[in-house]
Amino acid sequence: MSPESRRRKRAKPSRSGQQVVRRAQLTDVEQCDCPACSGADVDPQSFIVDLVGEGAHLIKTDDPVEAELFAANFLSAGDLAGEDFTEALNDGMLPAVAEIGTPEALAVLLAIDAVREGTVAAAAARRLMDAGVEAPSWASELRQPVRVGPCRRFADPAGSASMLVCAFERAGRSYGFVVHVDHLHCDAAADIVFFPADALAEVVTTIQQNGRRAGLTIAEELLDPADFRWQVERALDARADHDQERDPAEFDDEFDGEDEDGPGYHLLALLLRARISTLPEPTRPPAEHDADTRQTTLELLDIISQIAGQAQQIQTRARRRTAGRKLPAKRRKTAPAAPIYQLKVSLRGAKPPIWRRLELPADTSLADLHHIIQVAFGWDDAHLHVFETPYGDFGVADRELGYRAEAPVTLEQVAPGVGDRFRYTYDLGDNWTHEIAVEKMLDRQPVGYPRCTGGRRAAPPEDCGGVWGYAELVEVLTDPGHPEHGDRLELLGLASAADFQPARFDATGITRALTEGATDD
Repeated sequence: MSPESRRRKRAKPSRSGQQVVRRAQLTDVEQCDCPACSGADVDPQSFIVDLVGEGAHLIKTDDPVEAELFAANFLSAGDLAGEDFTEALNDGMLPAVAEIGTPEALAVLLAIDAVREGTVAAAAARRLMDAGVEAPSWASELRQPVRVGPCRRFADPAGSASMLVCAFERAGRSYGFVVHVDHLHCDAAADIVFFPADALAEVVTTIQQNGRRAGLTIAEELLDPADFRWQVERALDARADHDQERDPAEFDDEFDGEDEDGPGYHLLALLLRARISTLPEPTRPPAEHDADTRQTTLELLDIISQIAGQAQQIQTRARRRTAGRKLPAKRRKTAPAAPIYQLKVSLRGAKPPIWRRLELPADTSLADLHHIIQVAFGWDDAHLHVFETPYGDFGVADRELGYRAEAPVTLEQVAPGVGDRFRYTYDLGDNWTHEIAVEKMLDRQPVGYPRCTGGRRAAPPEDCGGVWGYAELVEVLTDPGHPEHGDRLELLGLASAADFQPARFDATGITRALTEGATDD
């Protein structure tokens, strides 16, 4: 066994230390039957059918992390097979999956796109949805923004090893990662732990306590997200270089479906890369991988490994989701006048960004806020909408959809202070998701409210297929030679492409429209 293999096996926590990982594992990782993993000659069409069949459970779950784990398992196994995998994926596998055209096939495509950028999965999935294939319930959650918590680095005094710890939240679901970095071996990742974010505080406490028991003063450093991304990418890239030099057979145990330790390293590395891609780009260039490793004693590395293993034994307690919070009481009529909120409302996924800055009383009802956003973005109010808040979902009351009535609820009830955020989604087919953030509380001025004080770019036209469809529409209308150029102009009722002005924004015009709307009411 090579020094690298010995070191990695010693760094791996025992089965008894994997309870947190198992709690986070939403489904047993199925064995990948692709030719690269099985080594067997299989019929390509049968393999595609089997892949879609294995993904059938994805349309029954409501948690997108289960879909991401499924895709990461498949993609990580393929990546280890060689450089030709990506080409085969785009040129053969994914188009064949799309040809099946079922909800199960769509689920597989959406899952793969969530974990791996740059494939044809996104375009193929969009075509199926445009054709009316029903998307799984978790698809909308995948489009929600990923938010990062505090990023920490824990290191032993000698600098032989460290652990990078961070949790990510999306649509109320939070999971964390611990990356064990071996600084004695090219700063490569030795292992990754995946845990529910409920355990984050206990993970950090356990790391510190076990360090003290081992006679070490574990140094804790708070990293900004860009630096955390740089450190993680350095560790993952170095490990990837090492793995290229290993026999693929050494990874068989990771994909055999028998491991009670939970998801394996390569699956979690792919999932972690997808998460950190949402963080700011590092300001310093990627680290160069020095293949000349230093052979030193492993006592301190073993101690850090034990800390990581023991941290995984934490028993997490159930926590109610934020949607279960009790809604704060409404402002009393005898209370002082409500302050003015400065909101930034951004259309999620729009590139270049599309946003509006609005000023309105904090006690504005959500029903009125709905109309304000409609005017500010030029929507036609022709589709369903919903406010997704930490206190539940509000819209036109609908027991089946789980929406509570929005009219009795005010803005300051669901966003009590500066920095609070929630979402407003309009047209549940195109899914125009608006991120709403309370930027400031202002004193009232002798002006009319609500008003628009800033923003950028025109909003997309209705029914153009969401942010993906709008990006395609802009491409078509800015290219007179495009075969669909004339049809799109006619569909929008435009005489020429010059009448299409996506960069246009008029805060004064929006304020005027808001004022006229208030007068009409």
